[in-house]
Amino acid sequence: MATIQWYPGHMNKARNQLEDKLNLIDVLVEVLDARIPESSRNPMIEELVGNKPHIIILNKADLADPNLTKEWAKKLSGANKYVLALDSLHNTNMQKLISLVKKASAEKTKKLEARGASNPTIRIALAGIPNCGKSTVINRLVGRNVAEVGNKPGVTKGQRWLKTSANIQVLDTPGILWPKFSDQEVGYKLAAFGAIKDSVFHADDVALFVLENLREHYLKNLVKFSKLNQSDIENLADADILLAMTEKYGMRDDYDRFSLFMLQRLRKGAIGRITLDRP
Repeated sequence: MATIQWYPGHMNKARNQLEDKLNLIDVLVEVLDARIPESSRNPMIEELVGNKPHIIILNKADLADPNLTKEWAKKLSGANKYVLALDSLHNTNMQKLISLVKKASAEKTKKLEARGASNPTIRIALAGIPNCGKSTVINRLVGRNVAEVGNKPGVTKGQRWLKTSANIQVLDTPGILWPKFSDQEVGYKLAAFGAIKDSVFHADDVALFVLENLREHYLKNLVKFSKLNQSDIENLADADILLAMTEKYGMRDDYDRFSLFMLQRLRKGAIGRITLDRP
């Protein structure tokens, strides 16, 4: 398994800037990819949040395995920690997120009101890995397209405060990875769902990793997408399946091209509602 690492300099800067702003924040909202809830959790964010109220968004839930999303929501919940499955692209559950922010900050709000503040502003920070849909969540909260959205990592580069109609101020932060993945499977899962630039890894390595997972957990989805019959998939080696799929899709022996195509289809949900992390 080839090593995958990606930690551009702006990510370290973003991490330091977020740490500097923590004393201004009432609630930290962490956006995860619902298809890889564990692999998309940045351990540095867990360290930074400390005792602050912590909301975990399982974003892109419409693309994830619904049964596993429910299991992850239960597992990630805890004291002062709230979990919400979200489909920010289609604007579902956004009102629930606003209600959850107000619930998480209720203690701070009461203290401010006791000091004479009227309808105090709640300050939250949205943090997460690249390409987890964080900018889309922010645009939904603010009610207009203020954060640039792109189906690739590294779109947001700097921090800024944004106002919402719900009396919530949002600190937009760039997507942050961490310097070294202790488990290389994490790197492969992040690459599979677009959190790492495609130029950093070999697409066929990641496609084979995904193929192995699909064979084990989503065989019917793989059969449908592959254009092969089930007996072929059950009897052929992963590399042979990848080559057979490449031919079926008219790409002859250009398995590098097909591998990237397969990953792109996976990210868009064309292979089905797939979750690679299992609680």
